[in-house]
Amino acid sequence: MSDQTLAFVFPGQGSQKVGMLADIAEQHAVVQETFAEASDALAYDLWDLIQNGEQEQLNLTERTQPILLTASVALWRVWEQQGGARPAMMAGHSLGEFSALVCAGSLAFADAVTLVRDRGQFMQTAVPVGEGAMAAVLGLDDEVIIDICQQTGAEAVNFNSPGQVVIAGKVAAVDQAIVLLKEAGAKRAMPLPVSAPFHTSLMRPAGEKLAEKVAELAVSAPATPVVHNVHAQTESEPEKIKTLLVEQIYSPVKWTSCIQTMAAAGISNTLECGPGKVLGGLSRRIDRSLSSFSIEDPAGLEKALAEFN
Repeated sequence: MSDQTLAFVFPGQGSQKVGMLADIAEQHAVVQETFAEASDALAYDLWDLIQNGEQEQLNLTERTQPILLTASVALWRVWEQQGGARPAMMAGHSLGEFSALVCAGSLAFADAVTLVRDRGQFMQTAVPVGEGAMAAVLGLDDEVIIDICQQTGAEAVNFNSPGQVVIAGKVAAVDQAIVLLKEAGAKRAMPLPVSAPFHTSLMRPAGEKLAEKVAELAVSAPATPVVHNVHAQTESEPEKIKTLLVEQIYSPVKWTSCIQTMAAAGISNTLECGPGKVLGGLSRRIDRSLSSFSIEDPAGLEKALAEFN
C-alpha cells in the first residue's frame, strides 16, 4: 500500500555517531543483517565500527558514506518488514541520494556500498587536506550569498533551507567570504569541521573518477520517483540517473527546491530514513505545512507506523 502524501528523505554526512541504531537493532534483526551485507562488500566490520569505534573513524568520509547508506537501507528494510506504507516520492541530501536510489530499487545495495566508499575516497583526494574549507551561512538571502561567493572565488554549494546555505572552496576564498557575509548582515557565518570542499567545481576530478565506476554500474528505473539534488526533478531513465550521480559530486545540493518539488506534487509528510533528525527540521523551515517523522529509534518507528500503515 502506498501513501500519496508521504515522502522518504535520506540524510547525508554529519548524522553519524558512535552507538547509533543500537536500540532499534535489538528489536529488528534485519538491521545487523544489513550491516553484515555491507561488511562483506567492504571487507571490514561496519557494525563493530559504529558501535565500538572512535568518532574520528566514523567521520572519515570513505567510512562515513558507507555507514550512512547502510543505516538508511537497514531502516528502510525495517519499515518494509513492519508493513509501513510505501512513499509516493523519495529524495536524499547529497550522499543520501544514493540511499534513496537503493531503497527505490534503482541501485543494488552491495554495488552502492562500494560505490560510495570510492566516492568518499575520490572526494577526499580531489583536494589535499587543509586546502579546502566549507562554512555555514545563516540569515542571508541566497542571491546575496551567491554574489559574495562570486567576488571571492568561493561557491554556494548546499541550499538547505531559506536562510541556511553552505559555502565552500579554497580556504582563503572561504575565509574572505565569511568576512564579507558578516558585513552583509549574516546572523552567522562559521567554518564547518569537514576535510574537503564538497559539491564545488574543485570536485570535478572526483567526478571524473566516479564516472568510470558509475559507467560499470547496473541502474534500473526507480520503482518510487526520486527527486535529484542537481535539478530538483525526478528521473526515470537509467543513463540520465548515472549522469546526475556524477554531476552531483561537483554541483550544488538544491535541497530547498527538492522539498518544494515534492510539496508541489502533493507531499505533506516527510519521513527521515536514517540517523538524526536534521532533514525534518529543514523540511519545516522550507514549508511549514509539512509534518516530519523519524524512524531511527523504536519510539519514532512506532509513531510513524501508527500514522502510515
